Amino acid sequence: MSQNTQVAKRPTSYIDEGPNTAILILKVPSLQNVVLKGKMRARIHCLLLSLIVTAVKSYTTPLPPKVSPATKCQNQLYNWRNQQIRYQQAGPASGPPVILVHGLFVNSDHWRKTIVGLADAGCNVYALDLLGYGYSSKPKIGSAEARRISGENGRPDVVKNIALGTTNGKGVRIRDVDLKHPTGSPYNFYTWSELISDFCKQVVRKPDVTLVANSIGSISVLQAVIDKPTLFSGACIVTPNFRELHKAELPFSNVVLPIIRKVQKTLREKGQGLFEKLATPNTVKQILKEPYKIQEAIDDTLVQVLLDPLLLEGGSDVVFDTLSYSAGPLPEQQLAEFPEGKPVWICYGKDDPWLPSARVDALISKKAVDRVVGWDGIGHCPHDEAPELVNPFILEFIEKLQAERKTTTSQKTLFSMFDGVFLNS
Repeated sequence: MSQNTQVAKRPTSYIDEGPNTAILILKVPSLQNVVLKGKMRARIHCLLLSLIVTAVKSYTTPLPPKVSPATKCQNQLYNWRNQQIRYQQAGPASGPPVILVHGLFVNSDHWRKTIVGLADAGCNVYALDLLGYGYSSKPKIGSAEARRISGENGRPDVVKNIALGTTNGKGVRIRDVDLKHPTGSPYNFYTWSELISDFCKQVVRKPDVTLVANSIGSISVLQAVIDKPTLFSGACIVTPNFRELHKAELPFSNVVLPIIRKVQKTLREKGQGLFEKLATPNTVKQILKEPYKIQEAIDDTLVQVLLDPLLLEGGSDVVFDTLSYSAGPLPEQQLAEFPEGKPVWICYGKDDPWLPSARVDALISKKAVDRVVGWDGIGHCPHDEAPELVNPFILEFIEKLQAERKTTTSQKTLFSMFDGVFLNS
């Protein structure tokens, strides 16, 4: 473009970064008078429009740094339903495939010690940012785009008469479980479970993937196995989550929930100022001291990699929207319908201030759950507080799954041989 272009007359829709030339050619009449006829003109217009889309998308979804400060792994991007999904990969491609799924308000960097530990042990490790988190796209809630990609499309609104646990681990409560996000948001467990399954098929592209999840990430992981059991070998849960603000978990929910929803609505509409006051390194460090029992694990790198993505455009909207999520599947419900032959191991910290230990221990009664282990002196994030305990636990689970797979394969081969003998006799 000529140096003599009159910058002062740029249209209001002009984007200062990206393909400026494309915007100007479409907006400035004098440039449209260039002789472009027939198919050539059509092709150039198509090219220019594609450049504009690229410019807008790169503006609304910032790119992550080339290398994660927490893991030193290269950040990579996966296009899922026209949304940007950030992920990291480490370890040999020939190793057993593992996908790590993070918890509430964090991202794949929260697995910094697990990624390195499992990769060093020979696993092919992937960790992704769920839609709305980290450096993944954050489509505007309520938009046509958000409605189109939501995993709640075609799902039931409620499941009735579900047996849920109690805080003391001894009782059973029968409740109806609402499944649909009250705001119609795409940031729900069904969206995330479909993302995990598609990521497995399109990026990992290997059978028998092991899923590992922390906190509310565990609900997305369990749902992914329920929906697509042939893709996965099992699930390892590092701290389950019972969703204290779920309608089915609230006592006197018909009275309490309307009050809570008014507060949630106020935060969604007017909470940006509060968010900005809290979203500082010092405040985040103080907040992390509640779930972390081992507070030496809260270092500057952790604070940076958790806070930086939250400050991106749309970050606060996702935070307040997630705080309004009083529906969706619950762990006991999911484990009761879990597919055969997909084992679940659970570990957690007994000093987690948000988790009733007895209710976690009671999950061993579920047919799919083979093992539950709790550790003293550890909080809500055992994988970051005590990787020396969690990494061996995950690796033992993976080794068990591999051994079972080899046994199953050998049995199938043996049966096939016998079938051949009988058929030929």
